Amino acid sequence: MSVIVYLGLGSNLADPLTQLQQAHAAIVALSDVSEIGFSSFYQSPPLGPADQPDYVNAVMAIATTLAPLDLLHALQAIEQQQGRVRNGTRWGARTLDLDVLLYGKQLINLPQLSVPHPEIAHRAFVLYPLQEIAPALQLPVLGSLENLIAACPLAGLIKLT
Repeated sequence: MSVIVYLGLGSNLADPLTQLQQAHAAIVALSDVSEIGFSSFYQSPPLGPADQPDYVNAVMAIATTLAPLDLLHALQAIEQQQGRVRNGTRWGARTLDLDVLLYGKQLINLPQLSVPHPEIAHRAFVLYPLQEIAPALQLPVLGSLENLIAACPLAGLIKLT
């Protein structure tokens, strides 16, 4: 039985737009995954250290039969293939960041995966692209996407395509 999952994609190194396009293709190519929707690309200022380039972000909806941790491991493999280096720096520059935002209506609280994503309600670069592909979405525990958007300013977010 497949589950609808929402993924966040972000990059601010090594041609971010190309990084996201390649990640999109790699996710679609995963077995047991089919694409439902893909948002426009958005540019946003970095959350972490200010001495890094702006990010390019998007949100993708998929249907999958992969278990949450199997999906996470597949996404981390894509990140590594595209040069992601995990050096322990929180919110640092990166070639690719793939996040599981929502996994059906499930609440997941594991050391390696928390769903809904812990910061989803405060991230314009997630909420606005998510609204583009799922405007009527109800998020587990958090409520309607519409209400989350109303409480989240654009914070420098610019729609690119």
